[in-house]
Amino acid sequence: MALERIQVQTEWHPFGGGVKGMFLLGDAVRRMEALLPEWAGKIKLIYMDPPFMTGDRFYMRVRVGEEQWRRGKGTFALESFADKQGREEYLSMMRRVLELSRSLLSDEGMIFVHLDYRAQPHVRLLMDEIFGEDNLLNEIVWVYQSGGRSIHHFSRKHDVILFYRKTERYDFNIDAVKAPREKPRTSHMRRHVDPDGRVYRSIRSGGKVYTYYDDDPIAPTDVWQDLAHLQQKDPERTGFDVQKPLSLLDRIVKCASRPGDWVLDPFAGSGTTLEAAKLNGRNFIGIDRSPLTLNLARRRLRGADYRIIMDESSESKPTSVCNATVHAGVGFYHVILESFEAEIAGLPEGIRPLDIVDNWSVGYLRPEGYQVMAEFARSRREGALARELAVPAYAGELMMCVGDIAGGSHYFALPR
Repeated sequence: MALERIQVQTEWHPFGGGVKGMFLLGDAVRRMEALLPEWAGKIKLIYMDPPFMTGDRFYMRVRVGEEQWRRGKGTFALESFADKQGREEYLSMMRRVLELSRSLLSDEGMIFVHLDYRAQPHVRLLMDEIFGEDNLLNEIVWVYQSGGRSIHHFSRKHDVILFYRKTERYDFNIDAVKAPREKPRTSHMRRHVDPDGRVYRSIRSGGKVYTYYDDDPIAPTDVWQDLAHLQQKDPERTGFDVQKPLSLLDRIVKCASRPGDWVLDPFAGSGTTLEAAKLNGRNFIGIDRSPLTLNLARRRLRGADYRIIMDESSESKPTSVCNATVHAGVGFYHVILESFEAEIAGLPEGIRPLDIVDNWSVGYLRPEGYQVMAEFARSRREGALARELAVPAYAGELMMCVGDIAGGSHYFALPR
Protein backbone atom coordinates (compact mmCIF):
# COMPACT_ATOMS: atom_id res chain seq x y z
CA MET A 1 0.00 0.00 0.00
CA ALA A 2 1.12 3.61 -0.61
CA LEU A 3 2.50 5.16 2.57
CA GLU A 4 1.90 8.58 4.08
CA ARG A 5 5.01 10.74 4.03
CA ILE A 6 5.88 12.61 7.23
CA GLN A 7 8.45 15.24 8.24
CA VAL A 8 11.26 14.32 10.64
CA GLN A 9 14.09 16.53 11.93
CA THR A 10 16.06 14.06 14.05
CA GLU A 11 17.10 10.51 13.20
CA TRP A 12 18.53 8.48 16.09
CA HIS A 13 20.66 5.35 15.67
CA PRO A 14 20.83 3.97 19.25
CA PHE A 15 23.23 1.08 18.71
CA GLY A 16 25.62 1.64 21.63
CA GLY A 17 29.18 0.52 21.05
CA GLY A 18 30.49 3.00 23.61
CA VAL A 19 30.67 5.86 21.08
CA LYS A 20 28.23 8.75 20.77
CA GLY A 21 27.94 11.32 18.04
CA MET A 22 25.97 13.70 15.86
CA PHE A 23 25.86 14.59 12.20
CA LEU A 24 24.35 18.01 11.50
CA LEU A 25 23.18 18.77 7.98
CA GLY A 26 23.66 22.45 7.16
CA ASP A 27 26.02 25.40 6.95
CA ALA A 28 29.16 25.16 9.09
CA VAL A 29 28.95 28.67 10.58
CA ARG A 30 25.26 28.47 11.42
CA ARG A 31 25.55 25.00 12.93
CA MET A 32 28.64 25.91 14.99
CA GLU A 33 26.92 29.02 16.34
CA ALA A 34 24.00 26.82 17.42
CA LEU A 35 26.41 24.42 19.17
CA LEU A 36 28.13 27.17 21.14
CA PRO A 37 25.76 27.54 24.14
CA GLU A 38 26.01 23.84 25.04
CA TRP A 39 29.43 22.87 23.67
CA ALA A 40 31.72 25.82 24.41
CA GLY A 41 34.97 24.55 25.90
CA LYS A 42 34.04 20.86 25.51
CA ILE A 43 35.65 19.80 22.20
CA LYS A 44 39.09 18.16 22.43
CA LEU A 45 39.99 18.03 18.74
CA ILE A 46 38.86 19.89 15.64
CA TYR A 47 39.97 18.75 12.21
CA MET A 48 38.73 20.52 9.11
CA ASP A 49 39.31 20.13 5.39
CA PRO A 50 37.57 23.30 4.15
CA PRO A 51 37.30 24.55 0.57
CA PHE A 52 40.61 25.74 -0.92
CA MET A 53 39.43 28.61 -3.19
CA THR A 54 39.92 26.37 -6.24
CA GLY A 55 37.03 27.81 -8.26
CA ASP A 56 35.98 24.23 -9.12
CA ARG A 57 32.90 22.10 -8.66
CA PHE A 58 33.26 18.77 -6.86
CA TYR A 59 31.23 15.62 -7.24
CA MET A 60 30.30 12.35 -5.65
CA ARG A 61 30.15 9.32 -7.88
CA VAL A 62 27.30 7.13 -6.71
CA ARG A 63 26.42 3.58 -7.69
CA VAL A 64 22.89 2.95 -8.92
CA GLY A 65 21.47 -0.50 -8.33
CA GLU A 66 22.87 -3.94 -7.65
CA GLU A 67 24.95 -4.28 -10.81
CA GLN A 68 26.95 -1.10 -10.18
CA TRP A 69 27.58 -2.01 -6.55
CA ARG A 70 28.67 -5.53 -7.48
CA ARG A 71 30.87 -4.57 -10.42
CA GLY A 72 31.90 -1.09 -9.24
CA LYS A 73 31.32 0.38 -12.73
CA GLY A 74 29.08 2.91 -14.40
CA THR A 75 28.76 5.42 -11.55
CA PHE A 76 26.45 8.44 -11.69
CA ALA A 77 28.05 11.82 -10.77
CA LEU A 78 26.20 14.25 -8.48
CA GLU A 79 27.58 17.63 -7.40
CA SER A 80 28.61 17.59 -3.74
CA PHE A 81 29.77 21.23 -3.41
CA ALA A 82 30.90 24.22 -5.45
CA ASP A 83 34.12 25.89 -4.30
CA LYS A 84 33.23 29.19 -5.95
CA GLN A 85 33.66 31.77 -3.19
CA GLY A 86 35.79 34.82 -3.87
CA ARG A 87 38.76 35.49 -1.62
CA GLU A 88 37.02 38.10 0.54
CA GLU A 89 33.93 35.94 1.08
CA TYR A 90 36.05 32.84 1.72
CA LEU A 91 38.26 34.51 4.31
CA SER A 92 35.23 36.03 6.04
CA MET A 93 33.71 32.54 6.33
CA MET A 94 36.98 31.01 7.54
CA ARG A 95 37.50 33.74 10.12
CA ARG A 96 34.12 33.00 11.66
CA VAL A 97 34.66 29.23 11.56
CA LEU A 98 38.05 29.60 13.28
CA GLU A 99 36.66 31.99 15.91
CA LEU A 100 33.90 29.52 16.70
CA SER A 101 36.42 26.67 16.73
CA ARG A 102 38.50 28.40 19.37
CA SER A 103 35.41 28.96 21.53
CA LEU A 104 34.35 25.32 21.20
CA LEU A 105 37.78 23.88 22.03
CA SER A 106 38.66 22.96 25.59
CA ASP A 107 41.83 24.39 27.15
CA GLU A 108 43.48 21.01 26.43
CA GLY A 109 42.25 21.06 22.84
CA MET A 110 43.96 21.28 19.43
CA ILE A 111 42.96 22.13 15.88
CA PHE A 112 44.23 20.82 12.53
CA VAL A 113 43.31 22.76 9.36
CA HIS A 114 44.00 20.97 6.06
CA LEU A 115 44.85 23.30 3.15
CA ASP A 116 46.67 23.57 -0.17
CA TYR A 117 49.00 26.22 -1.59
CA ARG A 118 46.13 28.58 -2.50
CA ALA A 119 44.51 28.94 0.91
CA GLN A 120 47.33 28.13 3.33
CA PRO A 121 49.09 31.55 3.43
CA HIS A 122 45.82 33.41 4.06
CA VAL A 123 44.46 31.00 6.67
CA ARG A 124 47.83 30.86 8.45
CA LEU A 125 47.59 34.62 9.08
CA LEU A 126 44.03 34.23 10.36
CA MET A 127 45.05 31.46 12.73
CA ASP A 128 48.03 33.43 14.03
CA GLU A 129 45.61 36.24 14.84
CA ILE A 130 42.83 34.08 16.38
CA PHE A 131 44.89 31.40 18.16
CA GLY A 132 48.15 33.33 18.62
CA GLU A 133 51.46 32.88 16.79
CA ASP A 134 52.98 31.15 19.81
CA ASN A 135 50.30 28.46 19.65
CA LEU A 136 51.34 27.18 16.22
CA LEU A 137 52.76 23.72 16.91
CA ASN A 138 53.47 22.44 13.41
CA GLU A 139 53.06 23.19 9.75
CA ILE A 140 52.64 19.55 8.72
CA VAL A 141 53.47 18.65 5.13
CA TRP A 142 51.53 15.67 3.80
CA VAL A 143 53.34 14.31 0.75
CA TYR A 144 51.57 12.03 -1.75
CA GLN A 145 52.20 10.62 -5.22
CA SER A 146 48.77 10.49 -6.87
CA GLY A 147 47.81 12.25 -10.09
CA GLY A 148 49.80 13.25 -13.15
CA ARG A 149 52.96 15.26 -13.70
CA SER A 150 53.22 18.88 -14.86
CA ILE A 151 55.54 20.13 -17.60
CA HIS A 152 54.91 23.82 -16.80
CA HIS A 153 56.09 23.77 -13.16
CA PHE A 154 57.19 21.30 -10.49
CA SER A 155 54.30 18.94 -9.82
CA ARG A 156 52.32 19.84 -6.71
CA LYS A 157 52.37 16.76 -4.53
CA HIS A 158 51.70 17.95 -0.99
CA ASP A 159 49.10 19.56 1.25
CA VAL A 160 49.75 21.56 4.41
CA ILE A 161 48.00 20.89 7.72
CA LEU A 162 48.24 23.77 10.21
CA PHE A 163 48.37 22.41 13.77
CA TYR A 164 47.59 24.81 16.64
CA ARG A 165 46.87 24.42 20.33
CA LYS A 166 44.37 26.57 22.22
CA THR A 167 46.47 26.99 25.39
CA GLU A 168 49.70 25.72 26.91
CA ARG A 169 47.63 23.03 28.68
CA TYR A 170 47.11 21.11 25.44
CA ASP A 171 47.09 17.29 25.72
CA PHE A 172 49.27 15.94 22.90
CA ASN A 173 49.94 12.18 22.91
CA ILE A 174 52.92 11.46 20.65
CA ASP A 175 53.29 7.89 21.97
CA ALA A 176 49.94 6.97 20.40
CA VAL A 177 51.29 7.46 16.87
CA LYS A 178 54.77 5.98 17.14
CA ALA A 179 55.51 3.19 14.68
CA PRO A 180 58.34 0.68 14.05
CA ARG A 181 61.27 1.92 12.04
CA GLU A 182 61.22 0.96 8.39
CA LYS A 183 65.02 0.97 8.30
CA PRO A 184 67.43 0.92 11.27
CA ARG A 185 69.92 3.73 11.82
CA THR A 186 73.20 2.73 10.23
CA SER A 187 75.36 5.76 9.40
CA HIS A 188 78.53 5.89 11.51
CA MET A 189 77.01 3.63 14.15
CA ARG A 190 78.25 0.38 15.59
CA ARG A 191 75.89 -2.58 15.65
CA HIS A 192 75.44 -4.54 18.92
CA VAL A 193 73.23 -7.27 20.35
CA ASP A 194 72.21 -7.05 24.01
CA PRO A 195 71.84 -10.11 26.32
CA ASP A 196 68.14 -10.38 25.39
CA GLY A 197 68.95 -10.62 21.68
CA ARG A 198 67.79 -7.10 20.78
CA VAL A 199 69.80 -5.33 18.12
CA TYR A 200 70.93 -1.77 18.85
CA ARG A 201 73.27 0.83 17.40
CA SER A 202 75.58 3.18 19.26
CA ILE A 203 77.62 6.27 18.50
CA ARG A 204 79.91 8.44 20.62
CA SER A 205 79.50 12.20 20.29
CA GLY A 206 80.69 15.00 22.58
CA GLY A 207 82.01 12.51 25.08
CA LYS A 208 78.66 10.72 25.37
CA VAL A 209 77.45 7.40 23.98
CA TYR A 210 74.04 7.42 22.31
CA THR A 211 72.16 4.12 21.90
CA TYR A 212 69.26 3.33 19.53
CA TYR A 213 67.42 0.01 19.46
CA ASP A 214 66.28 -1.18 16.03
CA ASP A 215 62.87 -2.24 17.35
CA ASP A 216 62.12 0.98 19.25
CA PRO A 217 59.13 2.75 17.68
CA ILE A 218 59.68 6.27 16.41
CA ALA A 219 57.37 9.26 16.18
CA PRO A 220 56.49 10.94 12.89
CA THR A 221 58.14 14.23 12.01
CA ASP A 222 56.22 17.14 10.50
CA VAL A 223 56.70 15.68 7.00
CA TRP A 224 54.25 12.80 6.47
CA GLN A 225 55.39 10.71 3.53
CA ASP A 226 54.21 7.36 4.87
CA LEU A 227 50.45 7.94 4.46
CA ALA A 228 49.36 7.21 0.90
CA HIS A 229 46.75 9.22 -0.99
CA LEU A 230 43.69 7.22 -2.03
CA GLN A 231 44.06 5.72 -5.48
CA GLN A 232 41.13 5.54 -7.91
CA LYS A 233 40.34 1.88 -7.19
CA ASP A 234 41.14 1.93 -3.48
CA PRO A 235 38.44 -0.12 -1.66
CA GLU A 236 38.23 2.68 0.91
CA ARG A 237 36.88 5.11 -1.67
CA THR A 238 33.32 6.36 -1.19
CA GLY A 239 33.06 8.20 -4.52
CA PHE A 240 33.31 11.62 -2.78
CA ASP A 241 35.81 13.98 -4.43
CA VAL A 242 38.74 15.14 -2.23
CA GLN A 243 38.21 12.24 0.20
CA LYS A 244 41.12 11.88 2.64
CA PRO A 245 42.47 8.46 3.69
CA LEU A 246 41.44 6.91 6.98
CA SER A 247 45.12 6.46 7.94
CA LEU A 248 45.63 10.26 7.91
CA LEU A 249 42.71 10.94 10.23
CA ASP A 250 43.59 7.93 12.38
CA ARG A 251 46.96 9.55 13.17
CA ILE A 252 45.42 12.93 13.93
CA VAL A 253 42.65 11.50 16.12
CA LYS A 254 45.07 9.34 18.11
CA CYS A 255 47.66 12.04 18.84
CA ALA A 256 45.24 14.84 19.72
CA SER A 257 42.45 13.09 21.64
CA ARG A 258 41.83 10.19 23.97
CA PRO A 259 39.00 7.64 24.27
CA GLY A 260 35.77 9.36 25.26
CA ASP A 261 36.86 12.81 24.04
CA TRP A 262 34.78 14.77 21.52
CA VAL A 263 36.03 15.35 17.97
CA LEU A 264 34.48 17.92 15.63
CA ASP A 265 34.71 18.20 11.83
CA PRO A 266 32.77 21.22 10.49
CA PHE A 267 33.32 20.18 6.84
CA ALA A 268 32.68 16.46 7.24
CA GLY A 269 32.37 15.66 3.51
CA SER A 270 33.10 11.97 3.02
CA GLY A 271 32.86 11.25 6.77
CA THR A 272 36.46 10.05 7.24
CA THR A 273 37.03 12.05 10.45
CA LEU A 274 33.84 10.67 11.98
CA GLU A 275 34.74 7.08 11.16
CA ALA A 276 38.29 7.53 12.53
CA ALA A 277 36.80 8.90 15.75
CA LYS A 278 34.32 6.02 15.98
CA LEU A 279 36.97 3.35 15.39
CA ASN A 280 39.22 4.86 18.07
CA GLY A 281 36.53 5.18 20.74
CA ARG A 282 36.08 8.95 20.45
CA ASN A 283 32.75 10.75 20.33
CA PHE A 284 32.13 12.90 17.27
CA ILE A 285 30.24 15.82 15.78
CA GLY A 286 30.18 16.25 12.01
CA ILE A 287 28.71 19.11 9.97
CA ASP A 288 28.23 19.32 6.22
CA ARG A 289 25.80 21.08 3.91
CA SER A 290 25.74 18.32 1.29
CA PRO A 291 22.89 15.81 1.74
CA LEU A 292 25.09 13.24 -0.02
CA THR A 293 27.05 13.01 3.22
CA LEU A 294 23.94 11.58 4.92
CA ASN A 295 24.31 8.32 3.00
CA LEU A 296 28.01 8.11 3.82
CA ALA A 297 27.32 8.78 7.50
CA ARG A 298 24.72 6.01 7.67
CA ARG A 299 27.18 3.62 6.05
CA ARG A 300 30.39 4.58 7.91
CA LEU A 301 28.93 5.16 11.39
CA ARG A 302 26.95 1.95 11.80
CA GLY A 303 27.32 0.54 15.28
CA ALA A 304 27.61 3.90 17.02
CA ASP A 305 24.96 5.71 19.07
CA TYR A 306 24.53 8.81 16.94
CA ARG A 307 21.92 11.28 15.74
CA ILE A 308 21.36 12.88 12.35
CA ILE A 309 19.89 16.38 12.62
CA MET A 310 18.30 17.61 9.40
CA ASP A 311 18.62 21.15 8.09
CA GLU A 312 15.40 22.94 9.08
CA SER A 313 16.07 25.79 6.63
CA SER A 314 16.04 23.49 3.60
CA GLU A 315 12.87 23.85 1.57
CA SER A 316 13.84 21.42 -1.20
CA LYS A 317 11.78 18.33 -0.43
CA PRO A 318 11.76 16.01 -3.46
CA THR A 319 8.48 14.23 -4.05
CA SER A 320 8.46 10.49 -3.49
CA VAL A 321 6.11 7.54 -3.38
CA CYS A 322 6.73 4.40 -1.34
CA ASN A 323 4.84 1.15 -1.03
CA ALA A 324 5.48 -1.32 1.79
CA THR A 325 3.70 -4.06 3.66
CA VAL A 326 3.93 -5.00 7.33
CA HIS A 327 3.49 -8.54 8.67
CA ALA A 328 3.20 -9.27 12.38
CA GLY A 329 5.40 -12.05 13.72
CA VAL A 330 6.21 -13.32 17.20
CA GLY A 331 7.64 -10.25 18.91
CA PHE A 332 8.55 -8.61 15.58
CA TYR A 333 7.10 -6.72 12.66
CA HIS A 334 8.45 -7.74 9.28
CA VAL A 335 8.51 -4.79 6.87
CA ILE A 336 8.77 -5.50 3.14
CA LEU A 337 9.78 -2.66 0.80
CA GLU A 338 7.63 -3.15 -2.30
CA SER A 339 8.45 -0.09 -4.42
CA PHE A 340 9.95 3.38 -4.20
CA GLU A 341 10.09 6.33 -6.60
CA ALA A 342 11.65 9.79 -6.16
CA GLU A 343 12.55 12.74 -8.36
CA ILE A 344 16.27 12.68 -9.22
CA ALA A 345 17.42 14.75 -12.18
CA GLY A 346 19.69 13.31 -14.85
CA LEU A 347 19.33 9.62 -14.07
CA PRO A 348 20.67 7.27 -16.77
CA GLU A 349 18.11 5.40 -18.84
CA GLY A 350 17.01 1.93 -17.82
CA ILE A 351 17.14 2.58 -14.08
CA ARG A 352 14.54 0.61 -12.15
CA PRO A 353 12.76 2.45 -9.32
CA LEU A 354 14.32 0.42 -6.50
CA ASP A 355 17.79 0.97 -7.99
CA ILE A 356 17.80 4.50 -6.58
CA VAL A 357 17.51 3.21 -3.00
CA ASP A 358 20.90 3.64 -1.28
CA ASN A 359 19.74 2.70 2.22
CA TRP A 360 16.59 2.20 4.24
CA SER A 361 15.60 1.64 7.83
CA VAL A 362 12.64 0.84 10.07
CA GLY A 363 11.89 2.07 13.57
CA TYR A 364 9.57 4.17 15.72
CA LEU A 365 8.60 7.81 16.00
CA ARG A 366 9.61 9.02 19.47
CA PRO A 367 9.47 12.47 21.12
CA GLU A 368 13.21 12.86 20.39
CA GLY A 369 12.78 11.89 16.73
CA TYR A 370 12.91 8.81 14.55
CA GLN A 371 14.46 5.89 16.44
CA VAL A 372 16.09 3.43 14.01
CA MET A 373 15.72 -0.20 15.04
CA ALA A 374 16.85 -2.01 11.87
CA GLU A 375 18.73 -0.68 8.85
CA PHE A 376 20.35 -1.67 5.58
CA ALA A 377 22.82 0.16 3.32
CA ARG A 378 24.22 -1.10 0.05
CA SER A 379 27.92 -1.99 0.03
CA ARG A 380 30.38 -3.87 -2.12
CA ARG A 381 29.57 -6.94 -0.06
CA GLU A 382 25.82 -6.30 -0.01
CA GLY A 383 25.04 -4.65 -3.32
CA ALA A 384 21.69 -6.42 -3.63
CA LEU A 385 18.89 -4.52 -1.95
CA ALA A 386 17.52 -6.20 1.16
CA ARG A 387 13.77 -6.00 0.69
CA GLU A 388 12.77 -7.06 4.22
CA LEU A 389 13.72 -5.76 7.67
CA ALA A 390 12.51 -7.08 11.04
CA VAL A 391 11.84 -4.62 13.86
CA PRO A 392 10.96 -5.52 17.48
CA ALA A 393 7.29 -5.03 18.31
CA TYR A 394 7.23 -2.04 20.68
CA ALA A 395 4.62 0.57 21.51
CA GLY A 396 4.61 3.67 19.35
CA GLU A 397 4.16 4.76 15.75
CA LEU A 398 5.94 2.41 13.35
CA MET A 399 7.76 4.19 10.53
CA MET A 400 10.53 3.87 7.95
CA CYS A 401 13.10 5.99 6.15
CA VAL A 402 14.33 5.50 2.58
CA GLY A 403 17.59 7.21 1.59
CA ASP A 404 17.92 7.77 -2.14
CA ILE A 405 21.21 7.97 -4.07
CA ALA A 406 21.05 11.80 -4.18
CA GLY A 407 21.01 12.08 -0.38
CA GLY A 408 17.29 12.57 -0.01
CA SER A 409 15.76 11.18 3.20
CA HIS A 410 12.12 10.13 2.85
CA TYR A 411 10.17 9.28 6.02
CA PHE A 412 6.91 7.34 5.93
CA ALA A 413 4.36 6.18 8.51
CA LEU A 414 3.78 2.41 8.46
CA PRO A 415 0.51 0.64 9.20
CA ARG A 416 0.50 -1.92 12.00
